[in-house]
Amino acid sequence: MKDEEFAELFKYCSPYSILVVTWYGKLKTLNCPITVKLIQSIGLLNKGDFAKVEKVMLSSSGKTVFIIDKKAYFHHYFDILTHL
Repeated sequence: MKDEEFAELFKYCSPYSILVVTWYGKLKTLNCPITVKLIQSIGLLNKGDFAKVEKVMLSSSGKTVFIIDKKAYFHHYFDILTHL
């Protein structure tokens, strides 16, 4: 992404919340800490573990990254739990 694209995107983003669409088609804001479940082992985290997302960031390629215990992980390793 170009710097201008990042600047435009950050007008609408917060590093401490995400928007999700529920199974019922409702838009919901989740504020950090967000509870997630590992769908694949990565680093020191094991499949099936639960973790708390401290912050939500973007990688330099524009992909969503979750900060957990001060380490960055791509979002696709997790299921976001909206009911906890």
